[in-house]
Amino acid sequence: MSELTSQMAKWSGEFGRDYTDRNALSLAEMEALYMSKYGVNRTSMNTRFIGALDRSMRILEVGSNVGNQLLCLQRMGFTSLFGVELQGYAVEISKHRTQHINIVEGAVFDIAFKDEFFDLVFTSGVLIHIAPSDITKALQEIHRCSRRLIWGFEYFSEGYAEVVYRGNAGLLWKTNFPQLYLDTFGDLRLVKEERFKYKDDANVDTMFLLEKVE
Repeated sequence: MSELTSQMAKWSGEFGRDYTDRNALSLAEMEALYMSKYGVNRTSMNTRFIGALDRSMRILEVGSNVGNQLLCLQRMGFTSLFGVELQGYAVEISKHRTQHINIVEGAVFDIAFKDEFFDLVFTSGVLIHIAPSDITKALQEIHRCSRRLIWGFEYFSEGYAEVVYRGNAGLLWKTNFPQLYLDTFGDLRLVKEERFKYKDDANVDTMFLLEKVE
């Protein structure tokens, strides 16, 4: 694994374990949480973006935590699912919660798979926790591992803005992540983007699908 950044050290320690314990939801609980926050559940969001894709395509989630997003995809019929997760504690929990999903310990800066090994690589609330000074390296690894598609669901802001997270600075940023991908790589096009406003406040998240072009 590559050298730990300050964010990686925080997430791989007790702070990260506490996060995992708070978020080890059942699929039904996760769907209810999305419904209460956005007025739409995660499966419906997924269907809008990847519902028509081949269920045998090879998919990697970067930052899979306990595997809920992968379980959601498995329930949708996707059969070739992989995860990379920084926190060993979360990986061990995911192994007890999932079957036929390959989740391994690793970091976004050094994904242990070959170039273009996956048809689709995605993140869900992960890029927001990578410092702006390190984000390009993370995007490069995600881009490297994807043969065709990059999918994301992240906090949205037109420009970079830091957000204090549970009383901590230096742990969370929001920006226009799909545009950041497009600005970083000349071989990507935006297939679809949809912004989801929170029901109870003015925050907005973005789901986006990008495709490599010739």
